[in-house]
Amino acid sequence: MSNSESSPIPTTMRQRVIDYITELQNNIVSALENASVPPCQFKRDAWSRPQGGGGISCTYASSGDDATYEKAGVNISMIHGTLPPAAIKQMSSEHSSLDVNTMTALPFFAGGISLIVHPRNPNAPSAHANYRYFEVMDSTEKDAKVVGWWFGGITDLTPSYLFEEDAKEFHGTLKAICDAYGTALYPKFKQSCDDHFFIPHRKEYRGIGGIRFDDLNDEMNAILGSVDGEARPRTADDIFAFVRALGDAFTSSYMAILNRRKIMPSDERMRRWQLLRRGRYVEFNLVCERGIKFGLAAPGVNAENVLMGMPEMARWEYMSNMFEESDSAEGNMMEVLKSPKSWI
Repeated sequence: MSNSESSPIPTTMRQRVIDYITELQNNIVSALENASVPPCQFKRDAWSRPQGGGGISCTYASSGDDATYEKAGVNISMIHGTLPPAAIKQMSSEHSSLDVNTMTALPFFAGGISLIVHPRNPNAPSAHANYRYFEVMDSTEKDAKVVGWWFGGITDLTPSYLFEEDAKEFHGTLKAICDAYGTALYPKFKQSCDDHFFIPHRKEYRGIGGIRFDDLNDEMNAILGSVDGEARPRTADDIFAFVRALGDAFTSSYMAILNRRKIMPSDERMRRWQLLRRGRYVEFNLVCERGIKFGLAAPGVNAENVLMGMPEMARWEYMSNMFEESDSAEGNMMEVLKSPKSWI
């Protein structure tokens, strides 16, 4: 193909994000389908939002004991609309480039990818990731300028049973990516992730964490705080490259762990414990997760997509004593869930 026939390089960050998350969704779904024994095929569902935009949901669920996944989903969304002045004023507390005195609504775009994997085997951990981009324009005209933009992301691992080599591999991959863009990133983003997944009413954490960042742009970042002045990606291009590196690493990091654990033997006790931990997953999502509360309140958003991360099955036991034996596998897991540790 000649240069004149090649596809043009997208000029806007909005289009670059759309192209990337579309490609990443296809790659991750293919990897999950290829790793499934017996084979599985994800259901694809395109949806639209009356207020503007839409997305594609790729989901799979199975009740079979021999299934690799009890539930898995990889969703992308590309929505647009207008922000009322009150919303702009609220966002301006984190983004000084936004005009807090505006009396008119401003157009916005939000694009992102969200994924969840709940394996059937209790030895295999659940995985979750979300990467997103948000921008605000100064008008609806063709020559409108971006007056505010930022990236956000989170990825974490939630095992029922602790394999330290898995935790070290998962966090090691994240640290290596962060360090390539600034050695101050991983410690702050890991702490942010640990704090985010705390379940106050249980006084425990959902899993073994990962990294979390939000409102990342060329302005002062609240999560980085005092180390914001150190080397880190600041331009939209550099932050987008950082996000792509994290997104691309999912298949190489998590799939290796999944492939090791999906074939390990398990019994009814382990299944019972897995479902109890899935109950904690539900509690966090419905009680603590601000993103889900925001999503369910947003006009025109499909609740099925917002709640995609919920496990297919979960269990609650009154005053369960499964983790009281400190020398048991369940007790070892609880020690980490009560007090996060450094894995690398």
